[in-house]
Amino acid sequence: MKFSQMPYKRVEKESAVKAYEEFIKQMKEAKSGEEAYAVHKKKDDFEGDINSDITLAEIRHGIDTTDEFYEKENDYYDEFLPELSSLQDKYNRALYDSPYRDYLVSKIGYVAFKNLELGFKSFDDKIVPLLQEENALTSRYSKLIANAKIQYKGEEYNLSGIFKYTHSKDREVRKESWKSVNDYFNSVTEEIDEIYDKLVKNRTKQAKELGYKNYVELGYYRMQRNNYDKNQVETFRSQVKKAFVPFVGKIEKDIADRLGLDKLTLYDLGMYFKEGNPSLICDDEQVLLAGRKMYEELSPETGEFMDFMTDNELFDIKARKTKEQGGYMTFIPRYKSPFIFGSFTGTFDDVGLITHECGHAFQGYLKRNVEVSEHASLTMETAEIHSMSMEYFTYKWMDLFFGKDEDRYKKTHFEDSCIFVPYGCMVDEFQHIVYEKPEMTPAERKAVWKELEKEYRPCIDQSELDFFENGGYWQRQSHIFSSPFYYIDYVLASVCAMQFKVLMDKDYKDAWKKYLVVCEEAGLKYFTEILEDAGLLSPFKDGTIEKLVEELGKKL
Repeated sequence: MKFSQMPYKRVEKESAVKAYEEFIKQMKEAKSGEEAYAVHKKKDDFEGDINSDITLAEIRHGIDTTDEFYEKENDYYDEFLPELSSLQDKYNRALYDSPYRDYLVSKIGYVAFKNLELGFKSFDDKIVPLLQEENALTSRYSKLIANAKIQYKGEEYNLSGIFKYTHSKDREVRKESWKSVNDYFNSVTEEIDEIYDKLVKNRTKQAKELGYKNYVELGYYRMQRNNYDKNQVETFRSQVKKAFVPFVGKIEKDIADRLGLDKLTLYDLGMYFKEGNPSLICDDEQVLLAGRKMYEELSPETGEFMDFMTDNELFDIKARKTKEQGGYMTFIPRYKSPFIFGSFTGTFDDVGLITHECGHAFQGYLKRNVEVSEHASLTMETAEIHSMSMEYFTYKWMDLFFGKDEDRYKKTHFEDSCIFVPYGCMVDEFQHIVYEKPEMTPAERKAVWKELEKEYRPCIDQSELDFFENGGYWQRQSHIFSSPFYYIDYVLASVCAMQFKVLMDKDYKDAWKKYLVVCEEAGLKYFTEILEDAGLLSPFKDGTIEKLVEELGKKL
């Protein structure tokens, strides 16, 4: 069904309560493993149906954050979803405690049951009011950023609208537009500090209520870290500091030389050539048409997928002033449909959006007909491999988007991906420090960020932009507010995607087969097990990053 024709109906609390109570009763009364599994499948179908309406409301609210109807629906779900989590928790406990658990594990999967354990550790009815408050705070931040009013040259822009100026080939335009962004954040930083301070205290209180020392452990359970812990993540970040930061320093020196500069400032980040970044040869609609041709040629599976997406209006990628910032892929179970949300900017980043989010959506499409949703319920570090690797697998078709700028785009994308790795680790370490010391003041948090920048991106000068120079850059990063500890998943996935880049340059067909393994096994095996089956090195293993840097250095 086309997205515009998908009907929406509010998920009413009373009917949901009755349904879950009945599923719990049936699960407890089941007389065999087969009967228990049949109950679970019915519950799964019901959950897919209500999740479809919740997802439709989320998407349509994001498309226009000023739409009164969907704003009210968003407020309703901010209140209701924690209560829904309570119902799901009660059902999950009945499932987990079933005398037929061995049979259910054989049908649903050992990963799903491990994730149930983590879910039990991260939820209790007594924290429902805190979860409701947390939702309201993250919505407040999202709305504030979505409705940013940035004054530049007598015109008003949001963060998507100003992008073309902050990435102009004219350095003075970049500088002045970045100053406008700087001024905007200076005007709202006290409100953002207030929101984040309340979020940190709220999440810390949740952790204390559940018996944890701080939010870090609870945050890991929430992110379903089911086969690695914070010590392994710290080992990974240490490898990045040792091997990847110096490697990125060389890349940034090369970029500065190309731009004719002694050093890179913040407003030079994202600019790769003095004559300007690679330019698209197509508009928004043509990007989608070129994407359709690209995926039809890549493989039969991707061709079928892209036809399905475009024929059913499953993209919303036009920028609008009141549209929520960011890009994502989600899934609408009732129609077995992935959906891609984002805002095109008319720059080369649009191709990143169409390849990255289509990586997510393609994997969702491949798994759309699973017997139960757990078979497609993947953890985020695995999910991001699908998206980030797709960015490299589509290199062959960049001429469709950039014409003669094809090679410059590949170089830009490769260097940009490398520069991201230290930044992503910095976001993660910042959150660990913040939640381990929740008593810090807003000023102290900014000081922490400023110190981390010296470790992770020492080559970048921000002295002309006081908000960013004083440690405020993290306030632009929505994941810090809405999805604590998510960001490291991008980095873990990125170094796996880079391994795919190395493999595909040697044997493209074999690399694609291994990529499909990662797509198919997601949700069925643990992260490190999937990597082993696909022939990739674990990011947590000592020496992995050093070996990767050696291979990537050859590609510069």
